[in-house]
Amino acid sequence: MRPEAMNPKEERVQMHRAKVFAQTRFLRRYGLLVPMFIASSLTVHAAGWPQPSPGLMPNPTKGKALYNQNCASCHGADLKGSDKGPPLLHRVYEPSHHSDLAFQLAVKNGTRAHHWQFGDMKPVPGLSPDDVAHMTAYVRSEQRKVGIK
Repeated sequence: MRPEAMNPKEERVQMHRAKVFAQTRFLRRYGLLVPMFIASSLTVHAAGWPQPSPGLMPNPTKGKALYNQNCASCHGADLKGSDKGPPLLHRVYEPSHHSDLAFQLAVKNGTRAHHWQFGDMKPVPGLSPDDVAHMTAYVRSEQRKVGIK
């Protein structure tokens, strides 16, 4: 048997109920994400993780010189890697996968090998968060030149 068609008013009521149900389900499922994100960002600041100076304008030119002094021996003068370290001109290091904070943490604390077979990266002593911000600006500018955004 074919159900009878609803009148327009009943149809609107049912559509509204379905919409409210979908919104409620979404909020139950994802509603805590925003407060959790805010709390995690506050935790980053409270944890004392490396951060550049407020108002710093990272300079890719300065970053290139710092990169050449501190990073090129492993990651290559052309950022294409070497037998000691991975290429930074690779999609693995795009900002959506390795944020600028990831570079800060890697320089400060070192990092365990997780994408490549070069072994763990040791911390790089003597670099400030501002230095790392300049180097990251250089890396990001070179990544954009090869289409990594």
